[in-house]
Amino acid sequence: MLVLSEEVRDALERGLPVVALESTIIAHGLPRPRNLQVGLELEDLVRRQGAVPATVAVLDGRVRVGLDKSRLERVAGGEDIRKLGHRDLAPALATGASGATTVSATAFVAARAGVRVFATGGLGGVHREWTSAQDESADLGLLARTRIAVVCAGVKSILDVPATLQRLETLGVCVAGYRTDRFPGFYLTDSGLSVDWTLHSPTEVAAVIRAQDELQGPDSALIVANPVPESEQLDPVLHARVLDDALRACTADGVTGQAVTPFLLDYLMRHTDGASLEANLAAVRGNVSLAARIAAACVA
Repeated sequence: MLVLSEEVRDALERGLPVVALESTIIAHGLPRPRNLQVGLELEDLVRRQGAVPATVAVLDGRVRVGLDKSRLERVAGGEDIRKLGHRDLAPALATGASGATTVSATAFVAARAGVRVFATGGLGGVHREWTSAQDESADLGLLARTRIAVVCAGVKSILDVPATLQRLETLGVCVAGYRTDRFPGFYLTDSGLSVDWTLHSPTEVAAVIRAQDELQGPDSALIVANPVPESEQLDPVLHARVLDDALRACTADGVTGQAVTPFLLDYLMRHTDGASLEANLAAVRGNVSLAARIAAACVA
């Protein structure tokens, strides 16, 4: 049920480096027409590092691994593009729906297609007030049972970051900082929390990936936490102030469930005059470039 583009299929058959990319950032994470520009830019970043981009999406009930420009344009501009987690894939295929894939869906599809490295912005995680709402992203459970390396800038800072790290440990998902012993904070270089492992080069990350395979242990992800450069992070004081305001507004407006994350992210973007979006994009660009170098090291 997976339709690989000719470019992606050829790369996998020849043992060339391939990097999976999610499509939710294109369909739901950015305003038009910038979303298409960013989608094309991220694919170009992968190619510049000598790897092949495999953007994942579902179009007319078919899972596409690798999109040509016309399909990227449809994801960026289509009014029928739903947001699909891994739980949504089966009904989307059965009903002929179209949608952009989240972290969980992209990781699942990439692993099934044989793509070993995936780049994204920030992971989902444990939501604040978990003790009362028990709201947790599907990303965590899926990554606990999917063998893939995910290059990210940590988890979204609107979440309960300490609880998310604890949950990843409980689920047996390895988290390593890339050239840092600190866990990045998505918009911020440093979340204030540490990591147990630090990896210093794409070659070292590739060695961990090979060791995972050779051990033949439980299928679980490797999280490569790559911080946004300090010069491109959101001002930490501004971040703290606006996030506090956003959380209060969320409670006052009665926003709950799946609506919380987009509400908070939109609030941050509007009340930082777009600075949070620029920090997000800086993180994504760095993650995509690093993922391509890791994928190249895996096949070297």
